Amino acid sequence: MPVMSDLRDRLLAIFAEHRAALTRFLTRRLGSATLAEDLTQETWVRVATASTVGTTAADNPRSYLFRIAANLAIDHQRHAHRGVEIEAPAPVLDAVADPAPSPEIVALHRSEMARLLRAVDQLPPRCRQVFLLTKVHELSYAEVAVRLGISRNTVMVHMVNALAALDAHLAPSDDA
Repeated sequence: MPVMSDLRDRLLAIFAEHRAALTRFLTRRLGSATLAEDLTQETWVRVATASTVGTTAADNPRSYLFRIAANLAIDHQRHAHRGVEIEAPAPVLDAVADPAPSPEIVALHRSEMARLLRAVDQLPPRCRQVFLLTKVHELSYAEVAVRLGISRNTVMVHMVNALAALDAHLAPSDDA
C-alpha cells in the first residue's frame, strides 16, 4: 500500500505544479474560466479517490492528469448538449408570450377587488368582523367565537349571512 500512497503524493505534487496549466487547458476547451476551475478541482478529486491508478499515471503523471481533465470536459459537453436549455436570438425571445397578466386583466381584477371591498364594507359590523377574522385572518370558527365572546353557532350564522349578502351584492346584474 505504501507504493499507492507514494504515487498519490507524487500525483498531488504534479497536480499542484500543473494546476494553472490544467485550468488554462480547460478554459480554452470550454470557454469558461469558472467551469474550468470547477473541472480542475474535479480532476484532482478523481485522482485522489481512484481505487487503482494505472501504469500511465506512474509513467507519465502529467499526461494522466491532462487526460482526466480532457475526459471531464468531454463528459461535461455531452451532458450540456443533452439539456433542454437552448440559446435563442432576441427576435425569438421577443415573440414568446409574457406570462404576466395583460393590463386589461390587471384593471379587471382591481375593479373586482374594489367591488368586493365595497360589499364587505356594507356588511353589518359583527357580520363583517366574523367574515374578516375567518377569511382574511384565517381563524377557525372556534377561535373567532373565543375572540368575540360568542358561540360557535353564532359565528356560523354570521358567516352564512355574510356570504349570502356578498353573493347577492357581487352577482352579475342583468344589465351587464
